Amino acid sequence: MKSLIQKYNIPGPRYTSYPTVPYWDETTFSKEKWIESFKLSFKESNTKEGISLYIHLPFCESLCTFCACHKHITKRHEVEEPYINTLLKEWDLYKAYMNEAPVIKEIHLGGGTPTFFASSQLQKLMNGLLEESIKHPDFEFSFEGHPNNTTKEQLQALYDVGFTRVSYGVQDYNPQVQKAIHRIQSYQQVQLVTEWAREIGYTSVSHDLIFGLPFQTRESITDTILKTKELLPDRISFYSYAHVPWVKGVGQRGFSEEHLPKDDEKRALYELGKQLLTDIGYHEIGMDHFALPSDSLYKATEEQTLHRNFMGYTSSKTQLMIGLGMSSISDSWYGFAQNVKTVKEYQSLVEQGEIPVFRGHILNEEDLVIRKHILNIMCHFQTDWKQENEMFTELPKSLNLLEEIAADKLIDIKNDSIQVRKEARPFIRNICMAFDMRLQRKQPETKLFSMTI
Repeated sequence: MKSLIQKYNIPGPRYTSYPTVPYWDETTFSKEKWIESFKLSFKESNTKEGISLYIHLPFCESLCTFCACHKHITKRHEVEEPYINTLLKEWDLYKAYMNEAPVIKEIHLGGGTPTFFASSQLQKLMNGLLEESIKHPDFEFSFEGHPNNTTKEQLQALYDVGFTRVSYGVQDYNPQVQKAIHRIQSYQQVQLVTEWAREIGYTSVSHDLIFGLPFQTRESITDTILKTKELLPDRISFYSYAHVPWVKGVGQRGFSEEHLPKDDEKRALYELGKQLLTDIGYHEIGMDHFALPSDSLYKATEEQTLHRNFMGYTSSKTQLMIGLGMSSISDSWYGFAQNVKTVKEYQSLVEQGEIPVFRGHILNEEDLVIRKHILNIMCHFQTDWKQENEMFTELPKSLNLLEEIAADKLIDIKNDSIQVRKEARPFIRNICMAFDMRLQRKQPETKLFSMTI
């Protein structure tokens, strides 16, 4: 008899958005519609809650074979300044559509490797973004750091312009795993950069770990978690490895699939890690995240203000998120827009005075309702349709699809709500899929998504 893990471990979206990117309707999308969507959202939300900025810094000196991000591999650091100049020009293009000074609540520097850039370039970027902007009273600025090239000077420079949170990509400490994923870094180096951040004054240090990597075992996961315990980061992302080698540009061919833990074996690694983290004092947040009670992510969970967007889980909700840089995705709540995916094309379009969007989606009324339900499930493990504006035409179909999940005692369905049981968290993506009408109407004919568990 199949286990629940084997039964529900199928390809499915991670739901950092709804509709998910493969189901965007690009035939009805235009850059003009996106700009109108952006202007409306800015008008509605800027003074009320502020806006978020995601900045994609794509350069890496070497390729990590677990990574599915859009990146540009180079050791030539002369690329830094032209790219920063282009980012600031793109920001100017957006500012031209703003009728007042932007109130910035959240900035996140992602990649790629943000710490590829020199301190002076990072400060130039931040000073340019903030020059004619207003910092929200509850602003939170964060960045992703590579332990091997994050310097104390970079940490200090970003702290001086308002950064208080840093996330280090650790992944795993086992030498065989590190060799397979081409990400070799010592515990001592992670310890050093973690201590630097705290010494400078960062209030939230995060470590990113991954389960399901090649050659991982119960012993290696235990060793990684025990080493993490020694440093006690404020929050931890404990991601499921998403094996998507069919995606163009993803370098996930550096090992054989036979070396990857499968199904129940893979999930056992997560459950072991979860138990170890819980014993240390971490609390599970949403899907694949953990935080100490002192961290803002835990507080957001307790106060039911946890939010999820293309950056993952965040304690700071904004209606409008502007993505700057190659491949960045923007979200106005009413629409999504993605930038072109190569540095050369990105810089060329911005130099021509064009917002470098190449595809997107404008949400219809049904999309907006379903988006709320999926957000509720991903963040709060429940959703309801007690109000008429929370209903959608095919809700009965969603409930029919959920009947088997309910029969497996993973959710409780009432007349006007569903509640996800605590033991059902591994299946949260499957539950969301029942609400995903675009997916249900047209199942993918080719490989699109990683496995759900």
